[in-house]
Amino acid sequence: MNDKDKNIYPIFDQMLSRQHKEQLLNQCGTVIWMTGLSGSGKSTIGKGLEKKLFDEGVLTTLLDGDNVRTGINNNLGFSLEDREENIRRIAETAKLFLESAIVTICCFVSPLKSIRDRAREIIGDENFIEVYINTPLDICEERDVKGLYQKARSGNLANFTGIDSPFEAPDSPYVEIKTLNRTVEESVEELYQAVMNKIKLV
Repeated sequence: MNDKDKNIYPIFDQMLSRQHKEQLLNQCGTVIWMTGLSGSGKSTIGKGLEKKLFDEGVLTTLLDGDNVRTGINNNLGFSLEDREENIRRIAETAKLFLESAIVTICCFVSPLKSIRDRAREIIGDENFIEVYINTPLDICEERDVKGLYQKARSGNLANFTGIDSPFEAPDSPYVEIKTLNRTVEESVEELYQAVMNKIKLV
């Protein structure tokens, strides 16, 4: 332990337990981790799920890649090292919400299995619901609402996932949402049905 660590006194053992808060809210703290290519629909589906859970009386929060990078991660780029640190910070943040019994919807490309495994390790396997938003690359490129694929194809944006940086799809996600030829509402409903039994206490 270095000198800096000697001045750190965590109080986790003195705080109200997660179980108390879950009983108050009648819900289980859970992290729904949505992975997929840029433009796959993660945030759109995540927002739809949040609205549907809210209508059911479930307290949620949603963490999105763009929002996080304008705040706590605004000093990070897109190198492998920065991507790993980006996900580490997000996972630690999600864990704090989890301990408050809040259902946390995380919408991040998180392209490598090793990065997602690190997030799962931090959050805890029993609390981590991995969701793969499976949208073909050509469909993501057609959408390209931010113009990122076009920049990457023209060489003006380096380390872009799916173009010059790899995306490793999950081997066995809790649920895989295949969005091709489906409406957003259908995708949201499928995800809702898959996760609701993990959230409500009764």
